[in-house]
Amino acid sequence: MDTIERIKEQISENHILLYMKGSPKLPNCGFSAQASQALMSCGEKFAYVDILQNPDIRAELPGYADWPTFPQLWVEGELIGGCDIILEMYQQGELQSLVKEVAAKHATEEDA
Repeated sequence: MDTIERIKEQISENHILLYMKGSPKLPNCGFSAQASQALMSCGEKFAYVDILQNPDIRAELPGYADWPTFPQLWVEGELIGGCDIILEMYQQGELQSLVKEVAAKHATEEDA
């Protein structure tokens, strides 16, 4: 499987996915720390990919996403944006609504 296929698979298999430097518990950059903190405070599970452990994804994802920087938040296969957008959405309450809505929708599907 090539890198782009792996990225597509990760995005399609995870309803809420954060590409970041490090992990939510041990972020390796301030922007990734802020983005993962905002997501964690929404109270729902999300997946993450540490791009420092995956240099191929780190190299390919900006071209695929047409977004040059990390972190990158993907929700239901759609790029939401980077740190500034994530924090702005969080401050306006939009991130919490989006995350809870997506989590609830997929919790219902998994129970069915």
